[in-house]
Amino acid sequence: MNSICILRLSAIGDVTHVIPVVLSLQEQVPGLKITWVIGKLEYKLIGDLPGVEFIVFDKKAGRRGYAELHRAMKGRHFDALLHMQVAFRANLVAALIPAAVKVGYDKARSKDLHSLFINHRIPTQPEQHVRDCLASFLEPLGLASAPPRWHIPLTEADFTFARQHLADNRLNLVISPCASHPLRNWSPERYAALADHAAARHNAQVLLVGSPAEAEKVVCREIESRMSETVVNICGRDTLKQLTALLAGADLLVSPDTGPAHIANAMGTDVLGLYAASNPNRSGPYNSLSWCVNRYPDALQKFTGKTVSQARWGAKAEFEGAMELVRVEDATAMLDRWVAEHSRDFSKG
Repeated sequence: MNSICILRLSAIGDVTHVIPVVLSLQEQVPGLKITWVIGKLEYKLIGDLPGVEFIVFDKKAGRRGYAELHRAMKGRHFDALLHMQVAFRANLVAALIPAAVKVGYDKARSKDLHSLFINHRIPTQPEQHVRDCLASFLEPLGLASAPPRWHIPLTEADFTFARQHLADNRLNLVISPCASHPLRNWSPERYAALADHAAARHNAQVLLVGSPAEAEKVVCREIESRMSETVVNICGRDTLKQLTALLAGADLLVSPDTGPAHIANAMGTDVLGLYAASNPNRSGPYNSLSWCVNRYPDALQKFTGKTVSQARWGAKAEFEGAMELVRVEDATAMLDRWVAEHSRDFSKG
């Protein structure tokens, strides 16, 4: 095998899960030419990953985006395509990528006509985390599944930005409060209560982060306004790379089911995840599942009448009021346990 193309356009969290696949390919098949068709935002995070050619597909460009991809693929032929995205748009992209072998999802996880655009499938594995699922795309190629290790390139300027905002000799607690799906979000008043607890009891410096979207800025301002303690609000003022450096230097991230949770995981930082609308055992921060407040079983039972075992794996509980099942005392107790179980001294003074 001389060349391979990876198709995973979005989202940020899922893209971080593909990084181990790239690293494993480079290790198992030295000299392999790797091309990755990726989305615009995701490219900003990992577009400088060593040894990878990136082709950016702009899904908002409509027909022009497909035409540009068609031109980029002219004269090419890959030994294999890893079709890692189940979406009709992604199928159209896959159709433009010439490859002898096209690896896709097993029947249980195929939808939107995905099966028509592949000729090999990953092994069926029930109740599998998304990272492990994506790692298994190497198996139909006769390779070992990708182990969980990550690398996101950063510059000294990114680390300088992080150092300018992180405190010395104190617990640095970052809160990324906004998911792309509003029904996964916790309320500002509860974030404020958790942040005040962290600052008052554990002498934490609390930082609020988010995208430049006005809705996220509003949420962060509301959290700040409801707090009694001091907070550092840099929502909308950092790039994805700067956020990554910040999360690498932080001690703990608090977030719902959203991209920064997976970026923090990739950088080796623990995540206190707040989950009710989705199942952390499927899509939570891979190395921090034990630090997640998991009210997903309660939400599923309350809003659908089903248990986790009765529901389809990956079923969402994105209902109005689901995240209210995550209480402030659940989050503060988890934070207290995390601080108690770590060796560094975060006590006052």
